[in-house]
Amino acid sequence: MNGEKVFVDTNVLVYAYDADAGPKHEVALELVAKLWQQPALVCLSVQVLQEFYVNAVRKGIKPAEARAAVEDLLSWKVIGQDSMLLRDGLDLRDRWQISLWDAMIVAAAMRAGATTLLSEDLSEKQDYGGVLVRNPFTSQIS
Repeated sequence: MNGEKVFVDTNVLVYAYDADAGPKHEVALELVAKLWQQPALVCLSVQVLQEFYVNAVRKGIKPAEARAAVEDLLSWKVIGQDSMLLRDGLDLRDRWQISLWDAMIVAAAMRAGATTLLSEDLSEKQDYGGVLVRNPFTSQIS
């Protein structure tokens, strides 16, 4: 992470809060703890927070606990959704042939100025116009 902005995708957060996620829970928990040491360099989006809340509750986390986690995560840089981000997402979807949901994550990472996107949903080491995808569950993230 070396002083560069990092964008965190939903799955990293869900695994960090899901004690039943096995080895992924341990990896995500350690990674999120490291991210909390540099909160000014961590970014996410409203979409990530929405997906986190829904998936956390679906996995049995109490709504009040999921909301408290969201409230904590709001202290990181949060990229909102607007019409320009949607247009950017649509352009990225067309260019890279990825789902619109994934394209919206990449667009938000770009807007945040992140150089690394932590996700298991996109191809490891794929560079989307200066945003490099890293899967923390298959590679070492320092």
